[in-house]
Amino acid sequence: MDMRSNGGHGRRRAAVEQAFRTLPERYLGAEAHFDATYQIRLGDLGQTWEVRCTPGHARVHPNATARRPDVVIGTDAQTWLDLREGRLSGIEAFSSRRLYITGELDLAVAFEGLFELPGHRPPLLRMRMIDVGDTKVSTLTMGEGPDVLLIHGLGGAKSSFLDAAAALSADFRVHALDLPGFGSSGKPLRAPYDAAWFADVVLRTMDALGVRRAHIAGNSMGGRVALEVGLCAPERVGGLVLLCPGVAFIKRGLHPIVRLLRPELGLLPHRFTRGMVEGQLWSLFADPDAIDPEIADVIVTEFQRIYASAGGRLAFLAAARNLYLEAPFGRNGFYPRLSEIQAPALFVWGTDDTLIPATFARHVRRWLPDADQIVLEGCGHVPQVERADQTAGIMRRFFRRADALSATADAAPGRAA
Repeated sequence: MDMRSNGGHGRRRAAVEQAFRTLPERYLGAEAHFDATYQIRLGDLGQTWEVRCTPGHARVHPNATARRPDVVIGTDAQTWLDLREGRLSGIEAFSSRRLYITGELDLAVAFEGLFELPGHRPPLLRMRMIDVGDTKVSTLTMGEGPDVLLIHGLGGAKSSFLDAAAALSADFRVHALDLPGFGSSGKPLRAPYDAAWFADVVLRTMDALGVRRAHIAGNSMGGRVALEVGLCAPERVGGLVLLCPGVAFIKRGLHPIVRLLRPELGLLPHRFTRGMVEGQLWSLFADPDAIDPEIADVIVTEFQRIYASAGGRLAFLAAARNLYLEAPFGRNGFYPRLSEIQAPALFVWGTDDTLIPATFARHVRRWLPDADQIVLEGCGHVPQVERADQTAGIMRRFFRRADALSATADAAPGRAA
């Protein structure tokens, strides 16, 4: 029932108070050592609630205490009730700007998945930390249907795919992950941070999530990892959408210098100023005005937090070095290997991408002529952010088509059951 059209201020407040009172009994628990304090600020009611979550308990206070919150979530009473009833997810509310957050983004996103919905229904999304042996991988899962895996780019995190995850979850079971070294995932100091290792981690993560086969979409470095998964385990991949993927550079004039730059330098304390990070972020987009400044602020804060750790710095530098130094041709060169891709593939480029220019399309066409290619006019390097709705639509249509092609192949005469 929509409290904006039924009942006044008093009824809305009573419903909100009831929703907060029942949170402890709906609590699903958290992993060992989890301890997070949330402040929920409902602006139209002028009140703040505090929720502290530990491994076995959730405690609710009707006012803010002296405890410093890890996350502040601000919204209105009706949106909060919609969230608690499961009428929309927190990511959908965030994407539609009905909700704002301050603090660690992953903790904010995880809040919803800590509580079951009324009627003992599962939450609309869950955050999990997956142990894959040599590291841990942070994942977000939402929606029902065929599995889709979303992989972010260099210096990014699964947060760059939140809008896409929300849009695709109406038709697919979507998994967005943080590659090791990035976001909330582990940051092992001895990892190679190359495409082969990342692909192996992705496959182990799929195993842990119970995903036998998935469509995969990757942006920038994530596109390179997605291609490697397609090469290493073609039977595990439905369709591939490569968003401005990190293909091998043809001209590498800085090759000798980059080879000398050791990623271990990242272990030495250093930082990028907020201004430097903001400048680099805005350069990724053709139209900075298309990006909500609040979202940009969250992205910059997250990058600075992650890069503040020695493991985060090493991972960033090692992964960047490996991308730049990958051989385009010759034995085990990128482009000859690209021709071995079996899954249906769609490459999406931006005309205003200054990192991976759309001119790379001709190299892909030469080595993988059956792949589909789209060039987005006036788009930069991160189409899933800059052109969120359009990119989500492109992915949805392509994955549906890949499913249809697979179903047709499975039904062909002589195909083993």
